[in-house]
Amino acid sequence: MTGQQAPSAHQEISEHPTGDRGARLRWLMLGLGTAAQAGSFAFVYGLPYLIPTLRHAEGLSLTGAGVLVACPTAGMLLALYAWGAATDRYGERVVLASGLGLSTAALAGSLLVHGLVLLGLMFALAGAAGASVSAASGRVVLGWFAPEQRGLAMGIRQTSTPLGMLVAAVSMPPLAAAYGLRGALLFVTALSAVMAVLTAALVVDPPRPPKPAPGAERPSSPYAGSWTLWRIHCASALLVWPQFTVGAFGLVFLTQVRHWSAVEAGQLIAVGQALAAACRIGAGRWSDAVGSRLRPMRTLAAVVGTLSLLLAACAQWWPSWTSVLLLVVLCGLSASTNGLSFTSVAELAGPRWAGRALGVQNIGQNLTASLTPPLAGAIITSAGFGTAFALAAACALAAIAVVPTTRA
Repeated sequence: MTGQQAPSAHQEISEHPTGDRGARLRWLMLGLGTAAQAGSFAFVYGLPYLIPTLRHAEGLSLTGAGVLVACPTAGMLLALYAWGAATDRYGERVVLASGLGLSTAALAGSLLVHGLVLLGLMFALAGAAGASVSAASGRVVLGWFAPEQRGLAMGIRQTSTPLGMLVAAVSMPPLAAAYGLRGALLFVTALSAVMAVLTAALVVDPPRPPKPAPGAERPSSPYAGSWTLWRIHCASALLVWPQFTVGAFGLVFLTQVRHWSAVEAGQLIAVGQALAAACRIGAGRWSDAVGSRLRPMRTLAAVVGTLSLLLAACAQWWPSWTSVLLLVVLCGLSASTNGLSFTSVAELAGPRWAGRALGVQNIGQNLTASLTPPLAGAIITSAGFGTAFALAAACALAAIAVVPTTRA
């Protein structure tokens, strides 16, 4: 060494492509990453729309159909870290194309089998294979964008969740009504196949720093000797709770407490999802402007916590139009921090650990997303909507203390 300081993880991942080629490719990579994630989520979030069809076609109880709906998420949780490690080792393009290809094969298999066990196995395998998109698509976007653009880029990519839900909402019910269960599954199979071909043909891995020479010291784990990443993982998991409390039970609140029709309530929740996409982009752009991911994350957590407390009070004592307005605003703002946490994790982990760190990040968020609906539902049943929204507020306010301040 000549006295030069070793590059930090943030500096190392900032070696992004420049010039005309980088300018041409970065927006294409962003579009491909977003589309691949949205296509994968169309299957995961589309299955709940098939519950009546699953029960009729397969003769399942409501519990059995619920088990099938949970299988893709279970598969994702088991495979996220492994796909992240594969991304770190083999690159984004290989992981995206192979994962989507395997997901297509599993979905095609689901067209040929019947019954809870075999369908559940195929759905779990499809979810496990599709987890490759969560592990790699965010990383390929981050690798192509400079730090001053990365928050905006990741915010745009994070719109894949509401986009996937939108695709599922408009496609799965009418396809199931017209062509049955296999018709709806054929649609997501074809969508997965198209994205597998597109990623294999068009995704370009961003340049990476050179591999360490034989015998040279390898980069240490970003988790060693520091709680920073673990705190970000924990804070983002806490912020998923209010997001999924509002998202899962907003429609129920509108129909049961406000006595809206299901159609009217669904239309308002759709407005909230559109606002969620806009808030993710806006939060990312804000983080680029201030040069920080975590300061906006703390501020948004405070806003979400405060508004959730107001919603809890309204739901408990004054379920008026104020509660409806708060519900829509929270649908958007409660989803705004996702891109900030993912960007921060990837930047702090560095290019050699970003895949694994994003895998851990996804595991925490998906685990919370799986636990929130049944637990929040039980709270609503026993103590009412006000208590459930108050707990959501407590989670958001607790996240403020958990978000690290050492990396502002």
